[in-house]
Amino acid sequence: MQLRQLLASAALGALGLAALVAPAAAQSPITVCLITKTDTNPFFVKMKEGAEAKAKELGIKLQSYAGRVDGDSDSQVQAIESCIAGGAKGILIAASDTKGIVPTVQKARDAGLIVIALDTPLEPLTSADATFATDNYEAGVLIGQWAKAKMGAEAANAKIAFLDLTPQQPSVAVLRDQGFMEGFGIDVKNKDVVGDEDDKRIVGHDITNGNEEGGRQAMENLLQKDPGINLVYTINEPAAAGAYEALKGLGLGGKVTIVSVDGGCPGIANVKDGVIGATSMQYPLKMASQGVEAVKRFAESGEKPKASEGLQITNTGVDLVTDQPAQGVKSMDSAAAAKACWG
Repeated sequence: MQLRQLLASAALGALGLAALVAPAAAQSPITVCLITKTDTNPFFVKMKEGAEAKAKELGIKLQSYAGRVDGDSDSQVQAIESCIAGGAKGILIAASDTKGIVPTVQKARDAGLIVIALDTPLEPLTSADATFATDNYEAGVLIGQWAKAKMGAEAANAKIAFLDLTPQQPSVAVLRDQGFMEGFGIDVKNKDVVGDEDDKRIVGHDITNGNEEGGRQAMENLLQKDPGINLVYTINEPAAAGAYEALKGLGLGGKVTIVSVDGGCPGIANVKDGVIGATSMQYPLKMASQGVEAVKRFAESGEKPKASEGLQITNTGVDLVTDQPAQGVKSMDSAAAAKACWG
């Protein structure tokens, strides 16, 4: 009898312990992973800040990863593997290799995670469950239209340097590059490929890895090819800053028009100072915070985000910034942009 009572008491104790443990397990926070191209580019620094702030607000655990440099896809693959093994509910990724990363992304989706591309669409776009990004093609079109309007009749005699991103030609780089060409009036051959155009105004393409030193070196390379370059398209504002330094070193500072995409505070300051003629502002804080919200919603209800009307992505907005407005191209000035910039 005594033994039976002891066993019963032990059983009740175990049930009580289970009752205490079960709610604790149920209350474990949702984990979301943020994987960016680097942790030094101001754009991705701000993206991380946006994700951290929203995760804290929603009581979500955020794990952050980044490539060592722009183009470091191997580190991103390893990060996805870690997120799967760690039981994350979702992954937010700005991919360096938008094609090569797809098999690993599919592995995550097969494991039940939602994968949302931030800023840079995967290829094909449906490789991710959703994409929260600037309409990068439109961003390119805006700076192309502005450059064409600013040059006027001289646009027919333009000598254009293209300072692109990496040899992998990630989708974000292709979209901006090809959008600029359309806006400027260049015949875009294959919209999915950079560098197949035959317009004689194109001096050439070079890569920058999205940083200032890369922009400087690429600009120097293309100036050796043609010192008469009078228009420079840059993938982002750090590359634009590097291009300007190269031009200034040859006495061409302020004599060559530079256009870019980003909307970071240093870039907006460069618009104010005349270093950059015009840039297309994007909103990384919005991308990241909306991504975190979407993972939480998916974890709780299984609901996946819907694309913006008429697009295949969720458009987080883009605005042209210049202190030299061009007729027919809507823009804001650097003073207004300084209130909305990041970095």
